[in-house]
Amino acid sequence: MMMMMRMPAAAGVPSLSVMTTLLVHLASFLVSGAVSSNSPSPVHEDPAAVSVVVHEVERSLLNASRRNLGYLSCGSGNPIDDCWRCDPNWEKNRQRLADCAIGFGKNAIGGKNGRIYVVTDAGDDDPVNPKPGTLRYGVIQTEPLWIIFARDMVITLKEELIMNSYKTLDGRGSSVHIANGPCITIQYVSNVIIHGLHIHDCKSGGNAYVRDSPEHFGWRTVSDGDGVSIFGGSHVWVDHCSLSNCNDGLIDAIHGSTAITISNNYMTHHDKVMLLGHSDSYVQDKNMQVTIAFNHFGEGLIQRMPRCRHGYFHVVNNDYTHWEMYAIGGSAEPTINSQGNRFLAPDDRFSKEVTKHEDAPQSEWTKWNWRSEGDLLLNGAFFTPSGAGASSSYAKASSLGARPSTLVGPITLAAGPLSCKKNSRC
Repeated sequence: MMMMMRMPAAAGVPSLSVMTTLLVHLASFLVSGAVSSNSPSPVHEDPAAVSVVVHEVERSLLNASRRNLGYLSCGSGNPIDDCWRCDPNWEKNRQRLADCAIGFGKNAIGGKNGRIYVVTDAGDDDPVNPKPGTLRYGVIQTEPLWIIFARDMVITLKEELIMNSYKTLDGRGSSVHIANGPCITIQYVSNVIIHGLHIHDCKSGGNAYVRDSPEHFGWRTVSDGDGVSIFGGSHVWVDHCSLSNCNDGLIDAIHGSTAITISNNYMTHHDKVMLLGHSDSYVQDKNMQVTIAFNHFGEGLIQRMPRCRHGYFHVVNNDYTHWEMYAIGGSAEPTINSQGNRFLAPDDRFSKEVTKHEDAPQSEWTKWNWRSEGDLLLNGAFFTPSGAGASSSYAKASSLGARPSTLVGPITLAAGPLSCKKNSRC
């Protein structure tokens, strides 16, 4: 007869703290053979089997707990996607996405509680006096807006798209490309969400007047040609986008930017992927905090995934399948907390190192706090840690709990824009 374990009485789902204390005992009992009355004696415990049972029971408890809290859960292991993707009515509940951010940019609410603005015109004829219905007209408004797209479209901007605060660009349900011209600038504004866009072949703009609000336009000097440029911005979340082949960086954050999450993106075919921190001398970036989670760094990438300066950077559960020079680098004493990533080194025997300590002698960079914890290093990949590992430093560079690196594949499987259709799960 199977032994029954008594659980404390509670309303709803039992607390995880109570359940966790019983998991190992339950798993050990189940795999011991004691559940079978025909066994002459219990078999020896199999640690691997115990681990599997614990994992499955724990996952069930976590999902039940989320449901009890009113959260949806698809059980993918990706906490962002599990928050909203299994809702067949996502199209009617678009702003739910704003509750699903994680990491340092988790408080980026975008256009939550604002009205829906629909982009119906893919043109960008006049960056000073944009027409209603265009993307530029929507992003410069002062009120919160949740911006969606009426159909598939390719938007080729004449000048940088200068965002105002409290805006969401939500590409779900359409195939939306911002390409072949200047791209997105988030300058001295906050609370911006960019989700589900294809951003590629971005070019420099400038030496032109551009409007940044209904009341103001100004002269812009030549831009770098980034896919997404964050300049003195805060509370920014870039999620489920594809980015490739831009003139400078795919995503750059400089000049005191902070509270940023870059998640679930698919990045390919680019040299200098991400720059986080303006320069070694720009000490205002010491307060920068950026989470880089669940991204797939794919084919054709060379370096800067990311390159960091001064601040605190949590690189967690990403899949690195391509680099030519290095994956993660930095200078000016940044703290880099690499957890649960999968690093597949290139076959080139000179490019096996994940890390690059830049612009400093070894006597100096050995003091920088860089660590690898639970990373999966394949094909000869190796991570060069440094620093004494001060707990307070890594606490400032920790933004969410890492999942095991063996789960990176399924966690990042849907990186990039999703194919979402009305009345069905994304």
